[in-house]
Amino acid sequence: MENAYAAPPATPISLTPTQPMNIGGTIRELRLERSMSQGDIEKRTGLLRCYLSRVENGHTVPSLETLKKIAGALEIPLGQFFSEESAKDPYGFALSEDEIKFLTQVQRYSAHLNDNDRKLLLAMVRKFAATVS
Repeated sequence: MENAYAAPPATPISLTPTQPMNIGGTIRELRLERSMSQGDIEKRTGLLRCYLSRVENGHTVPSLETLKKIAGALEIPLGQFFSEESAKDPYGFALSEDEIKFLTQVQRYSAHLNDNDRKLLLAMVRKFAATVS
């Protein structure tokens, strides 16, 4: 007679080795793409240049709060640090640097809109998207 309380047999878990994330290298690439120095990031975030250097060289891992500051200084969404294809949108076409900056500005300024203006902006974007597709 089988035991009704027995645990089911364990299924093996296969773990595939993954490449460790190099957040510092990503930060450096994004900073250089924008022709910014570590000093520029320091001025915008208050983070010391020596700290930024340690992050970029992989000696220190920044906190999420620190990444938010750096993303703000680079004028990018926080998630772009974690994206394998940071300059592509979910539909798979490349966005230019100017387009990314523009969309980031729209996102930033839309947070300060009143409810009616936000609805108007969304309606215009939806109408535009419907004409493109």
